[in-house]
Amino acid sequence: MKTTPFTKKHEALGAKMHEFAGYNMPIEYSGIIEEHLTVCHGVGVFDVSHMGEFWVKGPHALDFIQQVTSNNAAVLTPGKVQYTCFPNETGGIVDDLLVYRYSDDKYMLVVNAANIEKDWNWCVSHNTVGAELENSSDRIAQLAIQGPKAIDTLQKLTPLNLRDIPYYTFAVGEFAGIPDVIISNTGYTGAGGFELYFYPEYADKVWDAIFEAGAEFNIKPIGLGARDTLRLEMGYCLYGNDIDDTTSPLEAGLGWITKFVDGKNFTNRAALEKQKAEGVTRKLVGFEMIDRGIPRSGYLLMDAEGNEIGKVTSGTMSPTRKIGIGLGYVKTAFSKPGSEIFLDNRGRKLKAKVVKLPFRLGLN
Repeated sequence: MKTTPFTKKHEALGAKMHEFAGYNMPIEYSGIIEEHLTVCHGVGVFDVSHMGEFWVKGPHALDFIQQVTSNNAAVLTPGKVQYTCFPNETGGIVDDLLVYRYSDDKYMLVVNAANIEKDWNWCVSHNTVGAELENSSDRIAQLAIQGPKAIDTLQKLTPLNLRDIPYYTFAVGEFAGIPDVIISNTGYTGAGGFELYFYPEYADKVWDAIFEAGAEFNIKPIGLGARDTLRLEMGYCLYGNDIDDTTSPLEAGLGWITKFVDGKNFTNRAALEKQKAEGVTRKLVGFEMIDRGIPRSGYLLMDAEGNEIGKVTSGTMSPTRKIGIGLGYVKTAFSKPGSEIFLDNRGRKLKAKVVKLPFRLGLN
């Protein structure tokens, strides 16, 4: 298994370690529920150094990004970040990712850890415009500091005014005495906070400085288990569960990152445009359990008569709501909030209802 620059830190802290995307990663420390609530109400630190980073440079950088991603990167100004996806040629999604714009001829793409090799090969094979591509995934460390106390923790360590970095915006500057750290107001928890990118040789210094600065807020390290429950409470998609090579961005509710603007001829645009015009036959929805039960990926979803209408893609017991919640694809007729659906839990038919996302509201 691969390691991150923080693996020894996790092991010394007694984390439960497990393979994820080829890396030896912390799944939990003190417990998923406690870690989840720490992020919702205080501040927690995630090691996300396993994520992939590609540089796209040169005079054709934007042309390349416009060709391979679904969102309209032309609207980005320097210092802005955009959520988007790589559409494939058969209507599905290669991966979802972030695009960082440094300048007219320099961008960074941040991709999912499990898809680094797949995404890199996709980018290289679809680079028909001559953009300069560089895979720096093994030369960048990343931490996500998330929660309402994240800004107070991190502000102690940088002369940059973090309140001047709006959501989905980044700055580059000194952090913990280290130059050229990318400080990005992004994250996948819904609890607010920042993501930091820096060279791996500074890992210990950055980690120690953050935990010293956050001690007064009872800062804690957080594992991938709570990262998953946090993103699910917000209704955020997880690649490999809720979106994959077979799911259309329009089916997944990602029409807002699929922009059919003039001059943007991205992969499979015509087919997706046709799908938008004609409508989809299934949609990804969020649902809450009415009967007691915990939805799990792969469980069947049914109508009142027991006819199959879809399948669960993600599910858990919500740490903040204390009820079972899930995401799943259902036939479009059952996708409206308030629709009654049923979960097949090992032969037990459990009632649920479709709800508007996110599941978690008003905590911060």
